[in-house]
Amino acid sequence: MHLYIGKRLLVAIPTLLIVSIFVFSLQKLLPGDPVLAMAGEERDPQVIEFLREKYRLNDPVVYQYGYWIANVLQGDFGMSLRTNQPVLELIGEKLPVTIQLAVMSMIFAFVIGVPMGILAAVKKNTVTDYIANIVALSGLSIPNFWLGIMLILLVSVRLGWLPASGYESIFVDPVRSIETMIMPSFVLGNALAATLMRHTRSAMLGVMRADYIRTARAKGLSERVVILSHTFRNALLPIVTLSALLFGELLAGAVLTEQIFTIPGFGKLIVDAVFNRDYAVVQGVVLCTAVGFILMNLVADVLYVLLNPRMRANL
Repeated sequence: MHLYIGKRLLVAIPTLLIVSIFVFSLQKLLPGDPVLAMAGEERDPQVIEFLREKYRLNDPVVYQYGYWIANVLQGDFGMSLRTNQPVLELIGEKLPVTIQLAVMSMIFAFVIGVPMGILAAVKKNTVTDYIANIVALSGLSIPNFWLGIMLILLVSVRLGWLPASGYESIFVDPVRSIETMIMPSFVLGNALAATLMRHTRSAMLGVMRADYIRTARAKGLSERVVILSHTFRNALLPIVTLSALLFGELLAGAVLTEQIFTIPGFGKLIVDAVFNRDYAVVQGVVLCTAVGFILMNLVADVLYVLLNPRMRANL
């Protein structure tokens, strides 16, 4: 198992290198000049030249990338051009918020999507199956920003059950933190639940046609044992892969949802950084997001091995 994980990590190294090159290259295409924004309204030529020298913006792009990646490998992501705050410090402030939102969203997605997918597969071509498919299609079709606004109007404004916006750290006030995160997590989880439902249904139907499922029923096992212990367990592999990718997507930041509910996560951070031409922050956030995706894929690969005895035998 350790050798397998080591091989996967070695594959991740060139992937991260390619991502870093793309991130550094593409951010150069952003319109505007951050130095002009930093220099103020007067834009003194001496100040502009000083800033260009300070941030090595006069050097060739290849040298700029070399300086940046060398610092990143030492844990230095640079300084924000707007706030003069270390990028790593900014990421450290926003990352726990995004992780909490992602975890709670995935909980909603699993609680809603997986049971619906199982029911839809077991009750194929029945009213239950049709209802589950309609609900899934609705979850995919309803825009997150519209659902978020409607929830604020109903749950917060009219009923007064939950706060409409804002965020409180879970380490400061856990109850208040969960209250502020319930609605945005449901908004994101609802869309993910629809995707999970469809994949769970397809995976379950594929496994239910297998010979060993018919053999389990022929042995007299109860339908509940056949569905949960045999069918669902073997249908977990594609669901695990999809869940890892969805969680990685959430770590990238849900821009619209964070804006609507005023959540200071990765989404808001990167949007502000792009508008302010804050290159260092954009590079740091995107690189951290790429690392998150790679880690989620590694987790999925490890779970694959744990869930599939044949893969363990081949290691």
